[in-house]
Parts: sequence; structure tokens; C-alpha cells
Amino acid sequence: MTGTEGKTGREADRKKDLHVYLQDARDAFLWKLEGLSEYDIRRPVTATGTNLLGLVKHVAGAEAFYFGEVFGRPVDAPALWITGEAEPNADLWAKADETREETVAGYRRVWAHSDATIDALDLDAAGRLPGGGELTLHRVLVHMVAETQRHAGHADVVRELVDGATGQRERGRNMAPGDAAWWAAHRERVERAAREAVATDPSFRR
Repeated sequence: MTGTEGKTGREADRKKDLHVYLQDARDAFLWKLEGLSEYDIRRPVTATGTNLLGLVKHVAGAEAFYFGEVFGRPVDAPALWITGEAEPNADLWAKADETREETVAGYRRVWAHSDATIDALDLDAAGRLPGGGELTLHRVLVHMVAETQRHAGHADVVRELVDGATGQRERGRNMAPGDAAWWAAHRERVERAAREAVATDPSFRR
């Protein structure tokens, strides 16, 4: 094996690793929608309006921006408000006429486009931000893994608040075994520890 061949092989391995983690988060997003009503996938469960379908819409727009626009490979997707292309938070919630089917299909279409970009370019291929800065494909992959996994964590919490469903992914849920009574007792134990910590903290003033 030549040095060039070895470098190419290592690059392919790094690209594959990043892609696996990105796809894992993508799949988790769509799993979090399963079994819920139209209302429950849309309703805000935090003071800032966080909701499941809006999170899907947002990550679709983020992928389209970073794997599409940055590398001169545009694809139709929700505009990101943070880029100045939409009103504040427009990509973080779904309007009544934006259906689940269209939003999910749009996300799948965008990630297929992203995958084509990932396959076509080397990790050191440089793209350009609208403001003029450069980003390599490697940097974009790292960013989108972090971005998508972070929002998948938001989806975990939102889904639990909606109907109590938990789990990291459909296969391998990564949750301690226990029925509802066990979890209620566990929560009470955590609550009790928090109250005891406050009671013994000399810096705490009621």
C-alpha cells in the first residue's frame, strides 16, 4: 500500500464514521414522530416553542445550507432565520398547511442531496459561506453531526414531555429497565437528593 492509498483509506474511514453518526441522528428524529397525532408533533412544550416537527424542519434547512449552499449545490429547503432569509424562528415550527408528510419527505430529500455532496467531495474540499469564509467538508460534517445530535436530544425531551415515550433509538433504547412505578420512585429519589442538597448548602438563602 502506498502512502497515498493509505491516506485515501483513512479519509474514507473518517468520512464514514462521521456519516454514521449523522445518519443515526436523522433516523432518531423521524422515529420521535412515530405514533403521535398531528397536534402532538406540532405543539410547543417549552416557553420558547420547541416542538418536534419544527425540529425536523430546522435540521432539514441546516443540512441544505451547509451541504448545499456552502458547496455551490443548492437544494430547496426551509430557509434558516439565522441567515436572514426568513422571519425569526420561521424554520423552528410548522404552519398549519405544512404537512407532516411534506416535511418528512423534504428532510429525506435534503439528506439524500447531502449524502451526494458527502460522496462527491473529499474531506478537505472547501466550500464558502455567504459572508466569504471557507469551510471544509470535514468541518461541515463535524458541525452537522453536532447540530443534529444536539437537536435529537431536544427531540428526546420534547417527546417525553408529550407522551412519556423515551429512548435513544428504536433499536438500543439506552434506558434503565423499569416500569412506571420504578421510574416514579427514581424521580422521587432524585427530587429528594436535590432538596437535601439545598438544605445542607450554607450559601443557599430562602
